[in-house]
Amino acid sequence: MRSMEKVIRNVGDIDRADRRALERLTGKPLAEGQQVIIQVMTVRAEPSQMPQSNHESESDTLPAWCNVYAGLTDQEIADLESVILQRANLTRPS
Repeated sequence: MRSMEKVIRNVGDIDRADRRALERLTGKPLAEGQQVIIQVMTVRAEPSQMPQSNHESESDTLPAWCNVYAGLTDQEIADLESVILQRANLTRPS
């Protein structure tokens, strides 16, 4: 790993909208006397993590969780989607 620039901000100096965004990012409220430190790192992938096929980049492959519907029929997917949307309150049962 190679370290890049580090950004340090006093929480008391951060405007309300940016502070809320940072609180969502960290998952906890920020106090006036705290500092937020953000450091961007460049990570080199290990050879074992590199794509194996010819010229296949990471952006060409999907993570395993994308196969969540693998093996389900169209009807099973539709039933599952219906339940998910109802629980998210995006649809109302008729």
